[in-house]
Amino acid sequence: MKSLEELAAIRNKMKDRVAIRENNGDIRIVVGMATCGIAAGARPVLNAFVEEVRKQHADNATVTQTGCIGMCRLEPIVEVFEGGKERVTYVKVKPAMVPRIVKEHILGGKPITEYTIGAAE
Repeated sequence: MKSLEELAAIRNKMKDRVAIRENNGDIRIVVGMATCGIAAGARPVLNAFVEEVRKQHADNATVTQTGCIGMCRLEPIVEVFEGGKERVTYVKVKPAMVPRIVKEHILGGKPITEYTIGAAE
């Protein structure tokens, strides 16, 4: 960083990311970020969701994080909460899976069953 302008640009970029994580949308995307989740790769998954929600203009979605979800062997775990619908739990999530989840589930309303807890067991 060499100037105040560069600092301001970084600040503005990060404000957009924080806004996505604090939006009061209709859909909540919750990434498990306890020690087990982080060790399994949850941080890149969280970042991928923040970026993909912004990129695909999923303005109805909020990306947040939580502690332990309780199924360490299935981490990284992502839960999707939609008003009036049953929670969907995605397991063993990789960043490469995120664009499809956002496109088909968050925007399209169709959970991807092969990524869910029911398919993993």
